[in-house]
Amino acid sequence: MFSGIITATVAIGCVGLFVGLFLGIAAIKFRVEVNPKEEEVLNALPGNNCGGCGFAGCSGLAHAIAEGEAPVNGCPVGGEPVANVIAGIMGVEAEAGEKMVAFVKCQGDCDKAKQDYDYYGVQDCSMMAFVPNGGPKSCNYGCLGYGNCVKACAFDAIHIVNGIAVVDKDKCKACGKCVEACPKHLIDMVPYSAKYLVSCNSKDKGPVAMKACDNACIGCQLCAKNCPAEAITVTDFLAEIDYSKCVDCGTCLEKCPKKAIIVKE
Repeated sequence: MFSGIITATVAIGCVGLFVGLFLGIAAIKFRVEVNPKEEEVLNALPGNNCGGCGFAGCSGLAHAIAEGEAPVNGCPVGGEPVANVIAGIMGVEAEAGEKMVAFVKCQGDCDKAKQDYDYYGVQDCSMMAFVPNGGPKSCNYGCLGYGNCVKACAFDAIHIVNGIAVVDKDKCKACGKCVEACPKHLIDMVPYSAKYLVSCNSKDKGPVAMKACDNACIGCQLCAKNCPAEAITVTDFLAEIDYSKCVDCGTCLEKCPKKAIIVKE
């Protein structure tokens, strides 16, 4: 009996030794060489893994930067400070990029937007595609106020205030998660420095838009006709500002009869 125990112990030990040798050889043979700069870049990144850069987390971006497939300022969360650190690692200069911030193109809160009916169902913006008129609000283009964007934001930078989403521009990291989460496609990335914004997403004709919301853009084109920099165009009854041309003169704000253009605070 004692000899049987010894034999079993030796057999198990031999199997363990064989498996260990096999795994060791396999690890050497199939080892993937990691670019040392990739690890340095990864350590420099904030580690939020938000995907705002377009890659599968920080490790994906680090690999792309190390391989020269992504710019050193590719992390929207880290911004300029992180870009400068990574530029030093890669031995290049970081290109100056304009800071961006999310903006919700809607003023249709509980006081300004009309409602067609009361809704007591699931509080989820995506589910509104399955209810009458795409939701209880008369405007089919406005913020539904059920917070899909809030749930998607990892930085507590967006909240529902009086029935609509509002972005805290100083907390926003421009990761773009709220843009993806909004089924109405009314969240845009705009320059942080932008002063005047069209706070409406309605493409309805003027009379229809006015009935739905007090501050709807009615496509009157007064802003576009009076803009000295020709920075505004009106398409599908909705004004849009070209921030590369805008000179912050404020003429559009003064001319808009429905106050659809606002000053960003």
